[in-house]
Amino acid sequence: MLVAALVAPSSQAAAPLASNTPAVLHREGRWLVDAQGRVVLLHGVNAVWKRAPYVPPATAAGFTAKDADWIAAQGFNTVRLGVIFAGVMPSRGRVDQQYLAAVARVVDLLAARKVWVLLDFHQDLYSEKFSGEGFPAWAVHDDGIPQPVDAGFPGNYFLPATSRAFDNFYANVDGLADLYAQAWRAVAARFAATPHVLGYDVMNEPWPGTSFATCANPVGCPVFDTQSLQPLYEKVVAAIRTVDRARIVWLEPQVLFNDGAQTALGARKPFTDPQLGLSFHQYCTTAGVTHSSGGKAGPECGPQGELVFGNADKVATSKGWTSLLTEYGASDDLPDVARVTAAADEHLTGWQYWHYKEWSDPTTESQGSGGQGLFTNDKDLSTLKQAKADVLVRPFARAVAGIPSAMTFDPATKAFTLTYTAKPKTGLTEVFLPARQYPKGYAVAVTGASVVSAPGATLLLLQASRAGTVTVTVTRR
Repeated sequence: MLVAALVAPSSQAAAPLASNTPAVLHREGRWLVDAQGRVVLLHGVNAVWKRAPYVPPATAAGFTAKDADWIAAQGFNTVRLGVIFAGVMPSRGRVDQQYLAAVARVVDLLAARKVWVLLDFHQDLYSEKFSGEGFPAWAVHDDGIPQPVDAGFPGNYFLPATSRAFDNFYANVDGLADLYAQAWRAVAARFAATPHVLGYDVMNEPWPGTSFATCANPVGCPVFDTQSLQPLYEKVVAAIRTVDRARIVWLEPQVLFNDGAQTALGARKPFTDPQLGLSFHQYCTTAGVTHSSGGKAGPECGPQGELVFGNADKVATSKGWTSLLTEYGASDDLPDVARVTAAADEHLTGWQYWHYKEWSDPTTESQGSGGQGLFTNDKDLSTLKQAKADVLVRPFARAVAGIPSAMTFDPATKAFTLTYTAKPKTGLTEVFLPARQYPKGYAVAVTGASVVSAPGATLLLLQASRAGTVTVTVTRR
């Protein structure tokens, strides 16, 4: 059956998922799935306030209801929210419940708008002692190794003191890994009953410590992965599961995975938890240098990026995890941002752009240039970088009543296509079609399903009466 319609843009805001959408997503194969059985795809942003108070304050430059409204209005349905270990446990063994309440304020604002929140224990350079953020001062065990220079980000990773602090953490010196797991248990206990919490990202960009040189190759560093990183993850997963057995726990490979190295997590001893996800990033190695000086990514970034996506797809397939691109971008190099965004959609992988606002980030590849955020002034949402929004606010299938097989968007022609195998009993397929891309409306042609949304709706709703292939094509008027 072919259904075609011409519709003009509507003043209706980006509609949330249906009112009966459940508050928890689970994993089925490589997919994120809601309780209706629909595959959920995610587009969104990171929101990580790296220094004290370690959570966005309720100010115009921080995060308020206006920010949550803005995010939802763009069709973004996920935020990766930074939770800083130094805020959770400022002194050894003491969980700061006031800090968790401050985190909950932001979570509640987003959850009320049905935006899925991934809680992320964020660190860069281990701690503020090394000009980074993450671990509290009491958790820095660097064996007194001097730090004669401050090489900044990412240079301080290569200093012996920083790497030794990571080594001692993985080795559970002074019970550090146990306390880290205890802190995660407290966070999971606080949010186990909160709707629209996507899950728990155990550790941002794990640095391999003094073994980093063994990781800088295509196969990565299996010894570090299996003997240092996986035992930490198993400890944290076990702690979280004592209070929350439903939500997905997201595991990041050692940081050089983001440059094309493989991971051996689960290779020697498979993880037994059924609800795990791969959280991975994509930053082109050479672009990290050029972006810091205001330059552009080179042609080598395309093949390297495909290598990272290919490795992530292998993990999802071989281990039965779902996956999510939880960081990319961090610059105003829009061709590079567009490249990764399009690749993620073509790989049917959800994404979270880095970063929502600038927030005086001390550890980003575009440090000092103001390039990572979506606004030229964090206090003023009217200062949106329009060209960047043109790249990120794009059509996508937010929920698919079936199994998606292809999704693409051509920013030049505005042609959007979606193909999926329908499972009619799971409900409606929802496709976000922003007026930013279709200011004069759009035409939609569908085979295998019917359009059931109102003309001009920002959220296109499709219903299939029987199983089979559904093809959706949207073009501008």
